Amino acid sequence: MINRIAGVFASRGYKIESLAVGLNEDKALFTIVVSGTDKVLRQVVEQLQKLVNVLKRSALCLRVFCDMLLGNKVFDSENFEKNEYKGNVHRLVDAARFISVQVEDLSKEPQVERELMVLKVRADSKHHAEVTGDPGKMAAVQRNFCKFGIKEIARTGKIALRREKMGLSAPFWRYSAASYPDLEGKTPINALVGAKNMTPVATNDMPVGGDVYPIEPSDGFTVNQVLDAHWGVLNDEDVSGIQSHTLSMLVNDAPGVLKIVTGVFARRGYNIQSLAVGHAEVEGLSRLTTVVPGTDQSIGKLVQQLYKLVELHEVRDITHLPFAQRELMLIKIAVNAAARRDVLDIASIFRAKAVDVSDHTITLELTGDLDKMVALQRLLEPYGICEVARTGRIALVRESGVDSKYLRGYSFPL
Repeated sequence: MINRIAGVFASRGYKIESLAVGLNEDKALFTIVVSGTDKVLRQVVEQLQKLVNVLKRSALCLRVFCDMLLGNKVFDSENFEKNEYKGNVHRLVDAARFISVQVEDLSKEPQVERELMVLKVRADSKHHAEVTGDPGKMAAVQRNFCKFGIKEIARTGKIALRREKMGLSAPFWRYSAASYPDLEGKTPINALVGAKNMTPVATNDMPVGGDVYPIEPSDGFTVNQVLDAHWGVLNDEDVSGIQSHTLSMLVNDAPGVLKIVTGVFARRGYNIQSLAVGHAEVEGLSRLTTVVPGTDQSIGKLVQQLYKLVELHEVRDITHLPFAQRELMLIKIAVNAAARRDVLDIASIFRAKAVDVSDHTITLELTGDLDKMVALQRLLEPYGICEVARTGRIALVRESGVDSKYLRGYSFPL
């Protein structure tokens, strides 16, 4: 799925500045940043429009929501066989068969944007610095640490959520009513089409045209706009030997590289559970961190295939090494004034920060490992979760050689 989305950009030569993907078994939330003029970026949107039915247009920051339409017949194969462009667009049609995409433009709206960066500094390589903030803060921190000598950087792409407006014009009905007992009975008749965070996939009246066969309209089909708390990460103690492997790669920072790398996974049937891409410590290189399930033997073969790529400089399977791992999540909760204090109390336990507050929502920022993300999201579900934006895992090897898993193997006197 990641390979198909990246292919739309790569085949047209568009460079992805940053990419953050939150995945579970059948859904994905992409946050993609692409630089260019308005005309160029409109062309990107048009290509995505040809790929799938798009509900909203996008320009600079594309938040893409995908839902797999497994088992649904979405195009007439007989007519497709007669299409003169069949050979050129087979991969895009294949993607259109399975993916329903919603693209929202956040570039010209008030938004909360965050990135996550973990640095290893040469002054004391046993210490790792974790920084979250907007892209300007990331650049300032990196510039100030350069005087000490930066050994490694792992960085996510940008994630963003819209800042909600204050006042009576706010669309309360968009969210779960769990936090709004005072609004019950006052909601418009047709307002709760898609209650419980479900939004109908609207049909699109724009002419498709071009070289891509469109999917059929999906009237009445609904998609869940909130990622499930758990991505389905496999148990590390699975008797079959299958576990989640963390791979760290250094690749060229150039258009089409992401498609080339993810294509290796796609062709061999590997499922990418997590993916984060950001600029590395060396100019012109990007560090790609991904989580892939498999046995040690199968992942070893995958690493050998990755080493054959010209655009790839280094790949390491750091699963069995002590490493520091972090993820970043922005979560918007539907709360009124009465429930706000309870949500903030829960957030303080997890050391989550409130980054935006309106009279009907609150947006929290949280960094940590997957278990921490899952625990917080499950505690907040009764209040009504509006939106979730999550990066993939980033990781750096611990130079000290010690982590929590290592320490749990020893008994210490009380």
